[in-house]
Amino acid sequence: MDLKICVVPKAKRNSIEIGDDGLFKVRVTAAPERGKANDAVITLLSKLIGVPKRDIQIVRGHTARNKLVRVEGATTKQVIEKLSSD
Repeated sequence: MDLKICVVPKAKRNSIEIGDDGLFKVRVTAAPERGKANDAVITLLSKLIGVPKRDIQIVRGHTARNKLVRVEGATTKQVIEKLSSD
């Protein structure tokens, strides 16, 4: 399933919240340099959703805040339930 997210790098803590527009806002402490923030996003999503990091990839927006992330091995319903509960 594909997931649209907005990434906020250099945040005080790692977290995920749902905005009013239904877009997931992912905050990571990593800086947006050399892919560190992207790696942190993948690690955080992997931990919260419960799928291996290899099953999560950034499809679009590698250098932008708005990204399209593909999650394999989980349904849309499962992903939204797990991310919404945190």
